Amino acid sequence: MNKTLVVVLTGLSVMLIHGCSSQPPVESKVAVEERAPTVVKPAAPASPSTGSQTSGGVTVKPLPPTTTAVSPLKDPNNILSKRSIFYDYDSDAIKDEYRPMLQAHTKYLNDNRSARMLIQGNTDERGSREYNIALGQRRADAVKRLMGLLGAQDAQIEAVSLGEERPRCEEKNDACYAQNRRSDLLYGGEY
Repeated sequence: MNKTLVVVLTGLSVMLIHGCSSQPPVESKVAVEERAPTVVKPAAPASPSTGSQTSGGVTVKPLPPTTTAVSPLKDPNNILSKRSIFYDYDSDAIKDEYRPMLQAHTKYLNDNRSARMLIQGNTDERGSREYNIALGQRRADAVKRLMGLLGAQDAQIEAVSLGEERPRCEEKNDACYAQNRRSDLLYGGEY
């Protein structure tokens, strides 16, 4: 019985080995196209002005460097980069043209609960120092109040008056005075 088992196992091994052996490929009758050898041209050196290379008539430009995301508060194309509200003479009334900007800043504060804002009320130099401090405070408070009505959290916003102490323009004319009658919106780290 042992001899029979050995013979069977040997036979199976031979069949297994024979079945796995590779056979020579059958010659096919497919036509083969004759081609001229391809010549690879070395790439031209980088152009100093563009950094691009020319390879076989194709211009290859390097990938632009990875850019870091610009803060929406500093992106000039974003409404959040607008930070000043201008007033008429002796007024703290916020014009309707500033409502979209204030809505955007309110949304930003709501989306970023850890953000803090300082509103600085400013005046031109006309009027007494005491009057200008009070007017600047009314202007800053008006912005804070409107942002609160739009949904901003009171704890995120502080309103202060600088009066006439930080003018943008120091000439003595109406155009210059108009630049100084404003409230500026500053975020934490900017003041």
